[in-house]
Amino acid sequence: MKIFSSLYDWTLKWAEHKLAPKMLAVLSFAESVFFPIPPDVLLAPMVLAQPKKAWYLAGLTTIASVIGGVVGYYLGYLMFEPWIQPVITELGYQDKFDNAISWFKEWGVWVVFLAGFSPIPYKLFTVSAGFLQMAFLPFLLASAIGRGMRFFLVAGIIHFGGEKMEQKLRQWVDTIGWLVVALIIVAYFIFR
Repeated sequence: MKIFSSLYDWTLKWAEHKLAPKMLAVLSFAESVFFPIPPDVLLAPMVLAQPKKAWYLAGLTTIASVIGGVVGYYLGYLMFEPWIQPVITELGYQDKFDNAISWFKEWGVWVVFLAGFSPIPYKLFTVSAGFLQMAFLPFLLASAIGRGMRFFLVAGIIHFGGEKMEQKLRQWVDTIGWLVVALIIVAYFIFR
């Protein structure tokens, strides 16, 4: 079934819409505070659709994500007990939050950089940094560098891969999509 090819074509078409950069900024901001879907899923097709705007889009994603990280930091700093702790408990993230706290104690600001660059949920570390009252300037710098490196890397790979990458992706998108679905199902049964 070619479900993912149709979704891929729809995403590429939508990526050319005039409101797409605003939606990318909103998604980037929200993902840094609470939203589960990373902005890469919109950044990549937007760079494919508009390769001349690759660096602008990566910069926009970085800035919006860091601003969201600052909001997450201040939520953790000012509103942890009344707002954040009940949400963490309700969503079943307490063990992940506890791991984030222990990583902070061991690695400090490097955890923020790592979470900003990697697929580790950045939002847990923004809130944790605020809760632990980490110094704000190192938090901001680590966030900006980590997020910037990640989003400029994604944009650069897509930009320089260009049309050849787009053709290969189009050729394999259904296989990749079904593999991801299978991995999610396997992970669910292993980690539930």
